Amino acid sequence: MKHLHFLLFLITISFNSCKQQDSKTEKKTSSKTNISTNTLSCEYTPSRFSTKVKAPEGMVWIPGGEFMMGTDEKDAYGPEKPSHPVRVKGFFMDATEVTNTEFKKFTDATGYITIAEKKPEWKELKKQLPPETPKPDEKDFVAASLVFTPPNYKVTEDDYMQWWRFVPGADWKHPEGPKSNINNRMNHPVVHIAYDDALAYCKWAGKRLPTEAEWEFASRGGLSQNRYAWGNQFKCDGKNMANTFQGKFPEGGIAEDGFLTTSPVKSFPENKYGLYDMIGNVWEWCSDWYDSEYYKKIDISKTLDNPKGPEKWNDPREPYTIKRVTKGGSFLCTDNYCTNFRPAARRGTPYDSGASHIGFRCVKDIK
Repeated sequence: MKHLHFLLFLITISFNSCKQQDSKTEKKTSSKTNISTNTLSCEYTPSRFSTKVKAPEGMVWIPGGEFMMGTDEKDAYGPEKPSHPVRVKGFFMDATEVTNTEFKKFTDATGYITIAEKKPEWKELKKQLPPETPKPDEKDFVAASLVFTPPNYKVTEDDYMQWWRFVPGADWKHPEGPKSNINNRMNHPVVHIAYDDALAYCKWAGKRLPTEAEWEFASRGGLSQNRYAWGNQFKCDGKNMANTFQGKFPEGGIAEDGFLTTSPVKSFPENKYGLYDMIGNVWEWCSDWYDSEYYKKIDISKTLDNPKGPEKWNDPREPYTIKRVTKGGSFLCTDNYCTNFRPAARRGTPYDSGASHIGFRCVKDIK
């Protein structure tokens, strides 16, 4: 394998696999609540239409309030614990993930070039690598991005390099590489988006990225401490409630929900705030630095007021990698490998790296 590809894998290991190594496989729980799949909830919550706040086009009003952030579930991943009280102010949020159509308007208007489309620079790469890491050959510095490539043979789950590849020429316009395109995916979420790409779009649109607390509050849709965004059952009336992975990961995808990769936004029911795809489809950037031990440092006897996360990133498993929080899981999350399709789930993602399962949505403050 080329030297550069090896180095790039070192700094992106955290999102090459959504499986957390310090956790047991999570188990689904059940609920006796009566189920309705007309909205993304197996349980009753107040309707979003009760608010009189007029939202900008394409956005919905999130009223704010107090909730328990994180989880205390026994089988949850370590960075999600413990749950702790948080209060957020009201804000507007995009009803959907930013689509290819919307991102194209941005690039057409500004000429913006994403990080995946640029040749990487060694002076930037080496900041996230151990000291004395040798520089690879200059010919190995090419524009590339991570693409999920399911193997056609049985694999072991301990080597993510069996299903992830850095593909030269892969970017938001070419999700699987130079020979692919988005002509029939304009209403899918844009992917191969790095943190700075998302920031640039938000600034152009007069918006910003959500904090992790805002994102999780909105994702829960008014439900309190439920395992999923729609209740405590993974399916409602036997129906899939989000775009996730079905089958044996990674080689046995069966598209039970109709999709092997991304899906058009609004393909699954909205939650009680009117938000689509808060769970599954693609991971979404938040503005917070990622600290895998952050929750353990919080005084859970006090309510955090509009928290913006830690002052610096921290992940003992990858001490040199600069990470921001991503939330929501993606079309690759599955109960037989990882279970990040939950509001409490959180992951640290290298800020300068995109992939075929990473996108974003924006929020906006009320004036």
